[in-house]
Amino acid sequence: MEDSVKQANEMNISDWLDKKEKEKFDVSQIVLPDDLPYDEVPDETIFFKEINPDGILSVANHPFSTVERFGHWYYCRGRDKATGTRLSGKEWRLFTKDKYLALKTAKSHIE
Repeated sequence: MEDSVKQANEMNISDWLDKKEKEKFDVSQIVLPDDLPYDEVPDETIFFKEINPDGILSVANHPFSTVERFGHWYYCRGRDKATGTRLSGKEWRLFTKDKYLALKTAKSHIE
């Protein structure tokens, strides 16, 4: 039993997504489980944009959009804007292996 716990703790985000995909899950909107390493640093941040008219010292939540790469998976996420720079309150996410789709999605949510 200790080996299976150790194996689950050593699994990274990319491996876990691959496993779920092989199990025929739609991983595009999947919520990561609590036992995955949330402190895992992405291999690369490909895109980040935030609408922050208040300046960098503002602590308010602003609309943003980002694409991060974990292995061969791209994780797009963000917070939509409603009108102007006000938040709609809607947060979104997408996992995909398609870099073009990830960038297109992230940019469409922030423009």
